[in-house]
Amino acid sequence: MGGESTTRTAPQSGGTSTGPVGGRTGQRLSGLAVALGLVLFLGGFAWGAVLYRPYTVPTGSMTPTIDAGDRVLAQRVDGDEIRRGDVVVFTDKSWVTGASVVKRVVAVGGDTVSCCTDGKLTVNGKKIDETYLKGSVVEDKSIPTVKVPEGRLFLLGDERQGSLDSSAHLTDAAQGTVARSAVTARVDAVVWPMRGMLERPSGFEPLGALSSPGPLRTIFILIVAGAVLVLGGGAYGPVAKLFGGRSRVRTEPVGAR
Repeated sequence: MGGESTTRTAPQSGGTSTGPVGGRTGQRLSGLAVALGLVLFLGGFAWGAVLYRPYTVPTGSMTPTIDAGDRVLAQRVDGDEIRRGDVVVFTDKSWVTGASVVKRVVAVGGDTVSCCTDGKLTVNGKKIDETYLKGSVVEDKSIPTVKVPEGRLFLLGDERQGSLDSSAHLTDAAQGTVARSAVTARVDAVVWPMRGMLERPSGFEPLGALSSPGPLRTIFILIVAGAVLVLGGGAYGPVAKLFGGRSRVRTEPVGAR
């Protein structure tokens, strides 16, 4: 009847929507963010898997740079790419049969190395400032003058007193040197416990160019950015529903037109 005052509620939009929450543009951007994030995330992991290998360092011979049990990431490189100051992974049967060894390159083919002058390592007559040793004793390491043959490397542990390195193999036919071809990787970072990228061996710069850092930082950024995009894109729907997807209601009299 015309005098009825009963009212009913109705969605402001005129009905109940069952479509996706949020605007069409928002949904498209959300999907694009997830797709791009997956590409960056998976691509970063794939790139890292191709370039890097994980190693666990079993001894403390590289302390304080790398402690016993630390997990490191080492970039796969050719021995010809190795420069002074690099921390490398190599295999030499005259040192340890079948096991990978981690040491620092202090001299390359053609260099003359000895220790110690005023408590410092000397390469080609220049005293090397080895800041990565963090105050470790150097002068106890006695190394007579060694001329490194071409195509070979002279390597020391950062823990100079107890490391079984080139100085422990001076009586070998190669005077403790290792062939460049024995190197399989160059250590870029300590990842467990998380210590980050290795310190740059700037003390060797006056003798020649240092190795360029690997793309580990870029790979990490890609993985993090991809994860953020995937999580952000995936959260768009729930966030839109929480803050903007609730239908507003209004009242109108029933039967009165």
